[in-house]
Amino acid sequence: MKIICIGRNYAEHARELGNEIPENPVIFMKPDTAVLKKGSDFYIPEFSEDIHYELEVVLKISKGGKYIQEEKAGNYFEEIALGIDFTARDLQSKLKEKGLPWELAKGFDGSAVISDFYKKEDYDLKNLQFSLLKNKEEVQNGNTSLMLFSPEKIIAFVSKYFTLKTGDLIFTGTPKGVGKVAENDILEAYLEDKKVLDLRIQ
Repeated sequence: MKIICIGRNYAEHARELGNEIPENPVIFMKPDTAVLKKGSDFYIPEFSEDIHYELEVVLKISKGGKYIQEEKAGNYFEEIALGIDFTARDLQSKLKEKGLPWELAKGFDGSAVISDFYKKEDYDLKNLQFSLLKNKEEVQNGNTSLMLFSPEKIIAFVSKYFTLKTGDLIFTGTPKGVGKVAENDILEAYLEDKKVLDLRIQ
């Protein structure tokens, strides 16, 4: 199982980090060891003093494929979830300054938090509302209608380069509002009005 992540897929988030709006999806990967075990707390790693939350819609690939056409890409996933892409922003900034890959800042153990999965037909993926609360205060509120690249465009683009396999996960990018976590913070994620994640920071 591989975890493919899309960067800068919401214009406002790209702007808040001072990044250009991309012409094509920005791709990075997380190893499968990045997935936080269900029910576990998230522990801030000792190598960072600036861990940020990034709430995202996650697609689960339901059948393998390569060179998938955009108009058929919807047939390649049946379930969605919410996920948090934890990012060591201080480490990422140092790596970006040197033109180096981001994996150390994005792929560390526990950096991918994923809710249970839900059938996509129960939701309107073109107008899907999702939000994140930190200590009961809303910090992110996104809608898939604001994506620069739709799930179908992402699958078509990614599958030109990587063969997609059943069970692969795609984090589709975060809206504006990313920010730092601290010990004892509580993060709660909502898919529409359903709470799907409840996470303590240690």
